[in-house]
Amino acid sequence: MKSRLACSVSLALSMATATQAAEPVSRWETPTMINGRASMLMPGLNYLTFQHMDQLFATRHVAAGGPLRQLPRAEGDIGDDFLFEGKQQTLEAFLESTATNALLVIKDGKIVKEIYRNTSNDQTRFMSFSMAKSMLATMIGVAISEGKIKSVDDKVVDYLPDWKGTAYADVTILNLLRMRSGIDWKEIYEFGSETQLTKVHDNSLVGYKYRWCDYARDEAKPLNEQGSTFNYSTLDTSVLGCVLEAATGMKGADYMSEKIWKPAGMEADAFYVLDGSEAVGREFYGAGFNATLRDYGRFGLMMLENGKVGDAQVVPADWVKASTIAPGDSTLVDPEAGYGYSYQWWTINGTTAYSAVGLFNQYTYIDPSNDLVIVKLAAPASPLGYERDNLAFFKRISETLAAK
Repeated sequence: MKSRLACSVSLALSMATATQAAEPVSRWETPTMINGRASMLMPGLNYLTFQHMDQLFATRHVAAGGPLRQLPRAEGDIGDDFLFEGKQQTLEAFLESTATNALLVIKDGKIVKEIYRNTSNDQTRFMSFSMAKSMLATMIGVAISEGKIKSVDDKVVDYLPDWKGTAYADVTILNLLRMRSGIDWKEIYEFGSETQLTKVHDNSLVGYKYRWCDYARDEAKPLNEQGSTFNYSTLDTSVLGCVLEAATGMKGADYMSEKIWKPAGMEADAFYVLDGSEAVGREFYGAGFNATLRDYGRFGLMMLENGKVGDAQVVPADWVKASTIAPGDSTLVDPEAGYGYSYQWWTINGTTAYSAVGLFNQYTYIDPSNDLVIVKLAAPASPLGYERDNLAFFKRISETLAAK
């Protein structure tokens, strides 16, 4: 991983050198800023960068401001003796071994445990990574309930007519939600390599040369018949976000603020990182949301309560159900981690639990059977790993609290 990240930094430096002869387009496009974005995943420092993305990226704020949802406290024991694959650890040892920045446990609507580590605190906006995908799915559900999007069977071209003739033109919203677009895309997290993901990452998020949706429109190619094969794809989510913008006539951050963040009673403003400067950048829908620990918890509670907050139905209940129950299709199952997949949410095999899951082990885990929400935000050295340990950790907490 270190060598791959070093390659990414080297690439950023070469991109930066190429821009030195010209006046930067914005304050975000100086050689220093480009190199900083390339270095954001560096092991040993990512615990800090994941807490300060607004200092590396252009951003768009998601304003809070509705009636605050209070989170009462009922401090309790979540266990301090965890056994994973024969290795016994205390709570603190497990949090350290999984590079955890923050942990929140909410049982029966009350905070049982709230832990901040590695300089973070209750004001820190933590990077969501792919938890943002699950959040985008809730906005799609709201847009459908408002009639802004007519149906999940609508096609991309119905909302983006200038995409006619492209690989994504006839892909349905349903197949974007389920990551069955049929588009040739390999979600390989080898930053600094020659993968598709690295190419788009380096040119959009690092170099601000083009947007994620520009790549999807101009360069994506079909591989399989849409609907036939599950293929996890941040590119699919990016297209879904651009469909939302076109359907609602709003920036994604503004729609999130108006339809979810304020009605759900969030405590603090959140923000999206953009894939370009403020003038041209779009919300990085696949991974770029940033919010406080407790507000991620409030989002999880909204889902736990079938989209309702107090008397307000923020997200349609039938959409919450459809989003979080995986179809009975084995191609959607990750046998290694014990996950299935639905509308941009990961389901937990053999249970009613489900989770928003982000790269580098970001989780908003929801267990309706035990009225439980767990948010765990981390910054390990590798983008993947600890999936089974984290799932076992959540199940152990659930069992401990259920027994009380």
